[in-house]
Amino acid sequence: MSRRYDSRTTIFSPEGRLYQVEYAMEAIGQAGSCVGVFCEEGVVLAAEKKVTSKLLEASKTSEKVYVIDKHIVCAVAGITADANILINQARLSAQRYRLSYQEPIPVEYLLQLICDTKQGYTQFGGLRPFGVSFLFAGWDRHYGFQLYQSDPSGNYGGWKATSIGANSNAAQSILKSDYKEGLSLDDALQLATKVLSKTMDSTTLAADKLDLTTLIKSKTDPSLVMAHSLSEAELDAVLEETGLAKPKPAEETA
Repeated sequence: MSRRYDSRTTIFSPEGRLYQVEYAMEAIGQAGSCVGVFCEEGVVLAAEKKVTSKLLEASKTSEKVYVIDKHIVCAVAGITADANILINQARLSAQRYRLSYQEPIPVEYLLQLICDTKQGYTQFGGLRPFGVSFLFAGWDRHYGFQLYQSDPSGNYGGWKATSIGANSNAAQSILKSDYKEGLSLDDALQLATKVLSKTMDSTTLAADKLDLTTLIKSKTDPSLVMAHSLSEAELDAVLEETGLAKPKPAEETA
């Protein structure tokens, strides 16, 4: 039945569904997982790095977490090429707002601009939906730290903890049971790592398979907000605390 109504994004099925948008969400379900956790000190974003080949040279920059402005970062799940278009648009919008009003762009306003673009690609013929979902973490003077999720339809919502990508339903179940109000930054890092280990179906993790980013206020200047991507040494320390680190190989004895 769906084949009669999925040739264009502008055709509704008799049940009121847009199949092309649902197919885009299915594409996101095949992508590496991303987890966002809100805590007292800020927001934690965790992402799974998928290595397609050992011969592929490692990228010097993350392909899952991007800095939009000094006070906003985002994690992506889905088609990276589609995400790059929207990330560039978000960066331009943030800089235009700063140039026009001499202040950082509010987080939700930026997300609305991106979601308006996403929604437009579900309404006009000859276009296809963007096959990407975002987790936006940011801070502004109106609402403080915030965490948002957006999907290909253009919908978005604020969350205390959420997940996108592969096995997101299982991740949401763990977050519902384990998330508590007033989490510290360390607790949020451990929770995000634990959830990723479940979505990756692995009892142990390695630092090269993870990307952990925090958005917190500067300790030296509370008026500044900083995005910090954890180094391999810091990732190893988090994995040790959560008991998910790979056991070190025993030293060979003579």
